[in-house]
Amino acid sequence: QGQLVQSGGGFVQAGGSLRLSCTASGIMFSLDVMRWYRQAPGMQREWVGDITKDGITNYADAVKGRFTISRDNAKNSMYLQMNSLKPEDTAVYYCNTDEMQWGAPVYNYWGQGTQVTVFS
Repeated sequence: QGQLVQSGGGFVQAGGSLRLSCTASGIMFSLDVMRWYRQAPGMQREWVGDITKDGITNYADAVKGRFTISRDNAKNSMYLQMNSLKPEDTAVYYCNTDEMQWGAPVYNYWGQGTQVTVFS
């Protein structure tokens, strides 16, 4: 069984930057779109952005212009560079992807979650 392993995160003052990483291991087949989500205390999990295998990115309006998603297919890894962080970015961040076989998703993976805390 494969997994997504996250790293990065932590505490940062408002206006600062953090970088999250997400690496897939033990996944036999190709990965499709890779996504970042976040969940603040008492709130529903929300989509942050995603990136295709070809590097095309999409972002939620709340993070557009501040966050950048990148991907290294050779390393089965995805990154989230977060700049100009705000207290409202405080949340647990999760990566997510589908394992694809013959063009169809066969399994959906979630990372373990990484806490990001932004203080003013």
